[in-house]
Amino acid sequence: MATKANIAEHKNVWVFAEQNGGKLARVSLEMIGEGRKLADKRGCELVAFLIGDDVKSEAESLIAHGADKVILAQDPELKNYSTELYTDIICKKADAEKPEILIIGASAIGRDLTPRVSFRLNTGCTADCTELDIDEEKELLVSTRPAFGGNVMATIICPEHRPQMSTVRPGVMAVPEADKSRKGEIDEISVHIKPEDSKIKLIDSVEKEMHCASIEEAEKIIGVGAGAADAESMGYIKELAKELEAEIGGSRPCVEQKVIEHEVQVGQTGKNIRPELYIPCGISGAVQHTTGITNAKYTIAINKDPNAEIFKFANLGIAGDAKTILPALIKEIRRSKGKE
Repeated sequence: MATKANIAEHKNVWVFAEQNGGKLARVSLEMIGEGRKLADKRGCELVAFLIGDDVKSEAESLIAHGADKVILAQDPELKNYSTELYTDIICKKADAEKPEILIIGASAIGRDLTPRVSFRLNTGCTADCTELDIDEEKELLVSTRPAFGGNVMATIICPEHRPQMSTVRPGVMAVPEADKSRKGEIDEISVHIKPEDSKIKLIDSVEKEMHCASIEEAEKIIGVGAGAADAESMGYIKELAKELEAEIGGSRPCVEQKVIEHEVQVGQTGKNIRPELYIPCGISGAVQHTTGITNAKYTIAINKDPNAEIFKFANLGIAGDAKTILPALIKEIRRSKGKE
């Protein structure tokens, strides 16, 4: 537990490195990239905390992507995520080594683990952040997140307790390039866990059958909104996606209308995306959606309302009905490929 009296004892930036089935989750590498920036600003080490079974090769990957040190806890009982066991291991090590900052990806696992860790360490946590930075004058972590339904951005600090904790939504931060020549330390801690140490028993784990692609990793995405959710427009959107080898995502109203799956919903209550190309069709540009598209590299918006908010986020805007614009766009793409 940190208070004003011993805050100075805390140092280094820690990242919880989530793994699934022995492989690092993408969000773990996103957190490493962001953690590296924070550690450089603080002039300290970046430490990744990896828990699992037979995952030492993933520790090397964490170092290649930017970690200076990996705390590694391995045991057959840790193969699958356990709130109870993971919390105990992280908090015991944090009490001993006193990190200044701890960031965790806001995945399903991260959202389950973080509140328990923050409570045990008697500190606060800013959840679902879209930006992290260091106030160099105050030497504090500055966490930014949407608030009040996404209508404002809140900037939050934790001046009196350590570690300063934040979770970051998957897809918000970029994955850093791997440098296999990087050297780092692997601190493998001794854990001896007996089956009876956990009150919760995992009987079976069944991976959910997905009917759609992971749009967080897609390079091209066609977005469908309420203004293009009719059958005719959706037919053109599917044709365009096929021509561009793109995935189809969209806004919350289209999920509620069962036009698209929740897994490809983009925005505050969906996914954050960072494609090379994003083409929102019939999407008005409400803040609940645009908070998820700020990292798209190039956006071409199609909307029949010339004053739609989405045009403020677009590199190129086309004012017109999707049922007119999309077939013309498909025709031009096919002509450029020599198909017409």
